[in-house]
Amino acid sequence: MTSIDIVDLSSDDECGELHLKAVKSEPPVVGNRIQQEESKFQQKLQSETQFKRQESEENRSSNVLSTGQSCSSILDQGHSPVDDSSLSSTSPTCPAPLCRQFWKAGNYNDGLGSKVSLQNGKNYLLVHPMFLHSNATSHKWAFGAVAELLDNAVDEIRNGATFVVVDKTTNPRDGSPALLIQDDGGGMDPEAMRQCMSFGFSDKKSKSAIGQYGNGFKTSTMRLGADVIVFSCHTSNRILTQSIGLLSYTFLTRTGHDRIVVPMVDYKFNTSTGTREILRAKEHFMSNLSIMLQWSPFSTESELLKQFDDIGPHGTKVIIYNLWFNADGDVELDFESDPQDIRISGESKRIETLHAWKATNEQHIANQFHYSLRVYLSILYLRVPQTFNIILRGRVVEHHNIADDLKFPEFILYRPQCGGCIEGQVITTIGFLKEAPQVSFHGFNVYHKNRLILPFWQVVSYSDSRGRGVVGVLQAEFIEPTHNKQDFERTSLFQKLESRLKEMTLEYWDYHCGLIGYQVKKKLRAPELLQISSHSKHSPAIGSAKAGLVISEQLIPKSQFGSKHGLLEKRKEHVDLIEVERAKRMAVEVANVTDAGYNQEIQPLVTAGNQPKDQEAVNLLQENKKLRAKCLQYEKREEELKFKVTHIKIAIEEVYREYNRMLGELESLETVKEENKV
Repeated sequence: MTSIDIVDLSSDDECGELHLKAVKSEPPVVGNRIQQEESKFQQKLQSETQFKRQESEENRSSNVLSTGQSCSSILDQGHSPVDDSSLSSTSPTCPAPLCRQFWKAGNYNDGLGSKVSLQNGKNYLLVHPMFLHSNATSHKWAFGAVAELLDNAVDEIRNGATFVVVDKTTNPRDGSPALLIQDDGGGMDPEAMRQCMSFGFSDKKSKSAIGQYGNGFKTSTMRLGADVIVFSCHTSNRILTQSIGLLSYTFLTRTGHDRIVVPMVDYKFNTSTGTREILRAKEHFMSNLSIMLQWSPFSTESELLKQFDDIGPHGTKVIIYNLWFNADGDVELDFESDPQDIRISGESKRIETLHAWKATNEQHIANQFHYSLRVYLSILYLRVPQTFNIILRGRVVEHHNIADDLKFPEFILYRPQCGGCIEGQVITTIGFLKEAPQVSFHGFNVYHKNRLILPFWQVVSYSDSRGRGVVGVLQAEFIEPTHNKQDFERTSLFQKLESRLKEMTLEYWDYHCGLIGYQVKKKLRAPELLQISSHSKHSPAIGSAKAGLVISEQLIPKSQFGSKHGLLEKRKEHVDLIEVERAKRMAVEVANVTDAGYNQEIQPLVTAGNQPKDQEAVNLLQENKKLRAKCLQYEKREEELKFKVTHIKIAIEEVYREYNRMLGELESLETVKEENKV
């Protein structure tokens, strides 16, 4: 056999039931390494690597790129290089990738992949290692790749996860920085680990699960660095398994592989005796371990096993190393500028605005999230359970609700339709940023399944300041995100949403721009021409902290902005424009809005002639506050119930484990009784 003894991607020895007896090993090292045999193996490895580069593809063995579908493994034809399972790498350093810049790392050509090899007279699909790079290019932004990995941890909340850690760690081989992401979720058993390393496998059946395509782990890790090693612990039926998988773009390219292969090793840990047993075939285990020790950051098996110490009975640890460089030759992820943050290397985006407002714009969340991971993670999820924490570099990320930054908010109901059928409904919170008019940011923050997909999406390109400072927040479940979760599929429903949000922005601006100091350019109809409708008391008003109004989509039909009375046509005939404006202004007065620069713009609104109507507005506001308080109580109650459910699930698992333990003891006693009878 001419190829290196290594497992094809997710194939290992799954194709046949070997039923080999497990080999017991004492932690942290399985046994003593035999130096002479290890040296022979290293020489064999080097000679085989050179031979691989010269041989044609017909001499290579290939497997199906799927879980459990291949009928033979490369290892089935090979020989175990050493008899002892304790190995260490003789290489002083883990080789770095051929190119350290991500956008150039795919430009290599070793003459591989030009043919399709045959195995047992059949054609098999080969996925070239270059696909790992091209697949990762879907992430144009490094933080988008980090968010993918956090989504996996957030999806584990249903399995009892209480935290996810994002931090810097060090590659012990050369002292270079590496990225650590670790959670205490349910972890992965050996089969789940193989699915994680494969393409297109996803066991996330819940409608609330963020992940669904089975591709995020590969794209995100390969976008951040050339190599990743994964450690995962999983406990089921009182059986603890520990699995390690290595996905190394460096290894595949430097050894000239023409297909994606992933070495994996699995252990079964006996908690009572503190011993580990090797799962699957020993020769598979030996070869895979040898490759890991040469190409991972850890040069001995004891160093590998030590990574499980802080995981516990369940959880997953991901270490991404050989991080990519930017065009300036610096590591793309900057760990040095802020010891409590991770930033994108390079200068922050310069904002063209008045000098007096420059600092406000540069420090605003709408600008900082591009370069600060802490800021981005603070808005990444619309809601975060109180029982779950995102810990970035040792400090908990404080959740930030963008809707709380809005003044003069309104809540607008939109019911998207397709083919005459209503696809759902979404309530959009829209208002001015609290720093307006000093800030130049605007746009909508669109979430899907609680996850931010489009931050500050600019649906209008404002000219003459129209739309400046107007920001919205909504959760759209009726449209599907792209694979990198940084955009939505451009369907007809998406296009309709974009058009509606554009209308919403311009309409809101035209009605409210005067409240923050801008000149109202469109003239409104004179008050004496508008009579108070007897139905005005039925105008909707759902409360908010700043006394905004809820306007139904039915009350704001689409209209032409070019018409002379376009603004008036956007309200139903029973809603008096002046009454709406007066109610809004009174809301500002009652809420004691003290934003800088605003009080000078507000003029006294209460006169002897309109006191009854103003009193009605005040009553509505008071009712708003009561409804808002009830809403907050319900939300708090919901979180408490979710927390209670989580603890009940944990308690049930503990009872189930105790039940299995007692059942095992009972069976043992029955066996003893039978023996005594005999």
